[in-house]
Formats: sequence, C-alpha cells, structure tokens
Amino acid sequence: MNNRLTTTLNIYKAAALLLFLLLSFQAFAQEPQINAKIDSSSIKIGEQIIFSIEVETDSTNLVVFPEGQTFDPMEMVESLGSDTTTVEGRFRLLKKYSLTQFDSGAYTIPQQKIIIQNREYLTDSFRVEVADVKVDTTRQKMYPIKPAVDVPKPFSIPNWVWWLLAILALIGLAFYFFKRRKKRKEAEPELPPYEQAMFELKQLDNSSLLQDREIKEYYSQLTFIVRKYLDRKIYDRALESTTSDLIAYLELKKQAGELSLKDKSIDNLQQLLRRADLAKFANSRPDVITAKSDRTKVEHLIKDIRQVVPEPTEEELMQDENYRREILLKRRKRRIIAVIGGILILGIIVVAILVNTKGFGFVKDSVFGNETKELLEGDWIKSEYGTPTVTITTPEVLMRHDVKRGDELQEMLLGSETFDSGTLEGNLYILLITGPVNPQGDFDLEKAVDGIYENLESQGARNIIMKEEEFSTINNAKGIKVFGTFDLENPITGGPIKKEYAILNFGENSGFQQVMVVFDEDDEYAEEILQRVENSIELRNQSN
Repeated sequence: MNNRLTTTLNIYKAAALLLFLLLSFQAFAQEPQINAKIDSSSIKIGEQIIFSIEVETDSTNLVVFPEGQTFDPMEMVESLGSDTTTVEGRFRLLKKYSLTQFDSGAYTIPQQKIIIQNREYLTDSFRVEVADVKVDTTRQKMYPIKPAVDVPKPFSIPNWVWWLLAILALIGLAFYFFKRRKKRKEAEPELPPYEQAMFELKQLDNSSLLQDREIKEYYSQLTFIVRKYLDRKIYDRALESTTSDLIAYLELKKQAGELSLKDKSIDNLQQLLRRADLAKFANSRPDVITAKSDRTKVEHLIKDIRQVVPEPTEEELMQDENYRREILLKRRKRRIIAVIGGILILGIIVVAILVNTKGFGFVKDSVFGNETKELLEGDWIKSEYGTPTVTITTPEVLMRHDVKRGDELQEMLLGSETFDSGTLEGNLYILLITGPVNPQGDFDLEKAVDGIYENLESQGARNIIMKEEEFSTINNAKGIKVFGTFDLENPITGGPIKKEYAILNFGENSGFQQVMVVFDEDDEYAEEILQRVENSIELRNQSN
C-alpha cells in the first residue's frame, strides 16, 4: 500500500516538473531576441561600416528601431531600411545602418535603444579603429589639378525672352488705353452745356431704342442727359446724387432765391427720375407714348433752366478759362511724368535683363566704367627696358623709377634699373627690374626669390600667401613664378585691400630680371592683363 502511494506521488511530481519546464520554455520562447553586430572593426578615414540590428519577436509586437544621429561619435550616412522574415510563427526583423568617420582614432559606438511593445532593450556597444590614409609622395607622382570641363546646358528658354514678352505686353496695354482714351475724347466733342444737351437729345431721337422696345436703356440715356446738364449748370454732383437728394437740392436753391425754377418743372423732373428708377431697378416698362412725353418734358426743363440760370459774366468766363488752362497744364505735367516714369521703368527693365543675362559686373562696368577694363581694351605698348634688355608689352609705358631693394640682392648685382606704372594701392601696378649680375658675387636665383617675402612686407603687405612654380617665356627663357595674395592697408578707411600678385624672376644673359604685376583680388580684367603681360615677355641674348 505504501509503495503504491509513493509511486503515485512520484508520478505527480514528474508531471508537475514537466509542466513547469514547458511553461518556462514557452515564456522564454516568447521573450524578444536581439542581436547587433558590425561588419568591420577597423576602417580608413571616410570608409563605411554596416551596423546591423536583428530582432526576433512575436508577430503582434510593435518594434521601433533607433533613428537619427544616435551613433555619435560615428556619423550615420544612411539608414538602409529593414527586412522581415517569418521563422516558426515569429517575425525576424533585420535593420542596417551605414556609418563612417572622417577623423582618425578609436571610437566606441554606444548602445542603441530598441522599443518593443513599450519596453526598452539595449544592444551591445562596439569599438571601431579609424586609420589615416598614408600617401607616399616619393613613389606616387603628383599631378596638377585638371581644368574644369564645360558641360553643355540642356535647352531652356532664356530669361530675357520672358522679360521681352513682359515689356511687349506692357507696351501693348499702354497703346490700347491710349487709343481708347483718344477715341473717347473724339466721341465727346467739347460743346457748351445747352448745345451738348440738345445734341444728345437729337442723337437719342435718331436711335431705335423706342422702336426696339428697349425702354430701360432709353430712360437711362434720357436721365443721363438731364443730369449731365444739371451737373454742368447748377449742381456739380447731379450725376452721382439720388433722385430724392437732387430734388431736395433744387427745392432748397429755389427757397433760397438762388434758382427761379417753376414748381411744375421740378415736379416733372421728379416724376421723370422716379419713372426711370422704376424702369432701371424694378423692371417697370412705361409705354412708348409716356416715354416720348418724358423726352419732351426734358427738353422743356433744359430750356427753362437755360432761361432762369444767367449766362456767366466775362469775369466768370475768364476764371473758367484760367481754370481750363490750369487743368491743361496739370494734364501736360501728368503726361510728362508718365513719359518719364515709363522711360525709367523701361530703363530698369533693360538693366534688370542685362544683369540677369550678362551679370551685375558687366552693367556696372558699362555704366560707371572700369579702369582696368579700359586699360585692357586700350592701345598697348611694346618696348625694351634696361640692360640686360627685357622686351615686354604693357597697357601703359613703364617709367624709370627708383625702388629700394634688399641688401642681399644688391650685393648680387652690379646695379639695377627699375621701371613701373601705377601704384601698389591702385587697381593695377606693374614693376620691372633688370640689372647685370656681379661676377664676384654668388648669384643664386633661388636666393633672390627668397627675398620677395621681406620685400613685400617692407612695402606694407600683410597676410602674405606665396606659391611657387616654374615659368617659361615665349622664347623659352626659364624662370620662377611666385604668386599669391596679400593685404594692404587702405590709406583712407584703414581697412584691408585684398590684392593678388604675380612675380616672374629670371637669371638670363648674365643678369637678373624681375617682372611684378599687382592688382585687386577677383578683378577679371586685371587677370587678363596679367596673362597678356606674361605671354609678351622676351629675354633676348645680347649677342643676338
């Protein structure tokens, strides 16, 4: 009995243990699995490594990978996206990042945070070695920088075409409004008020408005005629006044004794205006007989007003004439201002087109002038200078001038002659020095070139940048070209003047020759002058 009970208990214990193991395994299987790695732990400057994060989790879980520059001090070049695969009912997500670094040294990629169902997980950190790129200049030949290659631009409509179309459209609109205004003036002859009213009534009689039953238009023109006459003779706001306002004004004038118009005439005018308002705004259609009667009343009203309103005196006529002259002068001034404004606008448009197509520098140089451009486009002078002879072509003749040289250079020469044009602070300065070498001295062209820095500094140059290269003239004389930039103090403002310079040094014909050209920085015309001067230098053998 006891053995059977013991066996039963052992069976229950084994079953419980098995159940516990199954539940633990299931919980472990449901826990997300995260693995991170890099494809290389050692790179050169600028190379890239791939940082991979692999996550295995349940298909229902939301996974958020790190974004942005979270890999500092490494720089993320690109986030490569993620791949998803299914393994035994679970999702496996693989996310990759491209990282790099442009400074040598040892760097540690920090732990990256991954969020799965609002729970945070961290990856391992990684150490990366970034090595310098070694360049052996003794074995690797250095080549000059290749010149820029012009790439043909795709076809596009130039901007000046749109500007031209805009100008033509403006000119067309101006011409249209001018012609329209001119026709309007021709259609409205300048007649006295009474004659103008009678002329317009006759035109209305000759129209076919009544025959075509266009009553609304007929009353519009009829009321306009009488309102215009009143506007010119009695009330200068008759055209824009309402019917009640106009009648009230006439009655007020009559009560004040300033207008001896009959009450019947005012009543007829009031009935006419109200009937016209109904025809225009209430779609009322008076019959043709009523319309003709109203036309007759208008004519009688105009004649009555002509009788009661006295003709202007000679003084009033003179005042009116002066007023007309003033109006005419104002109109002329407006026309002149309009013409000047049009010319200015056209000029601004033309300048804008030139700036857009040719550039601001072209417009500035063409309008205000440019000294170096004038020198470049002027008559150049070819001449021989000093001994040993230097033949050179320059925009202006070089004048003999005394320039102090360094003691070391003076010891290497028996003497020297100096010629120049312009000033060091000006837009363009050209200096030529030539002289025979002292046979007892130790002349070295490299030593002469080394003294250029001190010489420039002694003339006030600061922040001197010097470059050096070999140079050959058109007759194959070999020399050394020193070029670069420096700053000069502006004698007026005290600020810096940015200068470019090129100094050509030769040791030909038992002598020393030096040509220096100094000009303002970024002056394209001066750069052309330099090229032309360099290409013109000739050092001829004295025996020849």
